[in-house]
Amino acid sequence: MQTEVQSNENSDLPVTPKPRRGFAAFDKERIRQIASSGGKSAQATGLANKFTSEKAREAGKKGGAVTSANREHMAEIGRQGGLAKRGHRLRTAAP
Repeated sequence: MQTEVQSNENSDLPVTPKPRRGFAAFDKERIRQIASSGGKSAQATGLANKFTSEKAREAGKKGGAVTSANREHMAEIGRQGGLAKRGHRLRTAAP
């Protein structure tokens, strides 16, 4: 069991370690086992999210629509692409 050190700035008393409680007291492997059993349980009962490629496509469209609706943001992205190191160097080097 790992402990966290408490600071005791205003006193000359010795600093005592603070005991970990709850999930923080478990080792990483035990936490992993608990999380795994929760995921398996959700799958078995049908409560888990089934993220299909179609749902992923829909989510991507929503995010893209929101981003592209902001014209200022899109103009800034285009400007940064145009001034990227290689493109900027080619434009400034030409006579």
